[in-house]
Amino acid sequence: MTTASAAVVEDLAPSGILRASINLGNPVLAQGTPEAPAGVTVDLAREVGARLGVPVELLTFDAARTSYAAMVEGRAELCFLAVDPAREAAVSFTPPYVVIEGVNMVASDSDLDAVADVDRAGIRIGVKEGSAYELFLSRTLQHATVVRGAEGVEVFLAEGLEVGAGIRQPVTRFVETHPVLRIVEEPFMQIQQAVGTTGSRRPDTVAVLRDLVEELKASGFVAADLARSGQSDASVAPQRTPGRTRRSRTDPRTLAGGWPRGHDELSGRLGPSQYDGTSGRPVG
Repeated sequence: MTTASAAVVEDLAPSGILRASINLGNPVLAQGTPEAPAGVTVDLAREVGARLGVPVELLTFDAARTSYAAMVEGRAELCFLAVDPAREAAVSFTPPYVVIEGVNMVASDSDLDAVADVDRAGIRIGVKEGSAYELFLSRTLQHATVVRGAEGVEVFLAEGLEVGAGIRQPVTRFVETHPVLRIVEEPFMQIQQAVGTTGSRRPDTVAVLRDLVEELKASGFVAADLARSGQSDASVAPQRTPGRTRRSRTDPRTLAGGWPRGHDELSGRLGPSQYDGTSGRPVG
């Protein structure tokens, strides 16, 4: 069982309270309301607090970019975000605990049937500004144009774009209620969701978080939590191989997913989508 030394507790929760940044915009990882959040990220935060022996304060946000900002601005000690090379400049991530897919939605009569079809001149892709898959697409697309909006689905619909990008689960729900749309079934990326803390933490603090994530995957904690929150179609990330050396942040092999045909893996980025649980819209 992963435990924390007094030095780790002091490093990760110097005020005696562990503040965790929760992104309610991603329905696979967090559900509920700001007053009563729920889901796997909430339970992971509480489990970290239990191992440290400190109370947990949940800070809720409606988008990945604001959740990330809370971390880098010192308002939280933990975040739950997709591993992203840009974010790693300020955040130390654990191995992923969940892997989800980024997919495209198009008009039902569109001739775009595969990921490779999307990256061509004249194709516009609606995304939520600041989401990690927006970063990924902005770096990897060679011909198509990324169109950013406060909510990805809104800019996709309002501007009559050819493609809207998002996470498979909320995009699927949205398309099911909009028969004029369909999903391009081939995912354009695999999104690795991980626990993060500021890069200034002690190495042994980060090691405790990494070991705890591996323990909770192996024990079935993560899988059971996903099932309990109605997210059984999300995949628990594979276990890290014992003794394996962590690759450099710039090593392309650390970047899962991406445009599979003729695209530069070095520019890959990963990230969560957003979802408006009230309107049923995947918000880019």
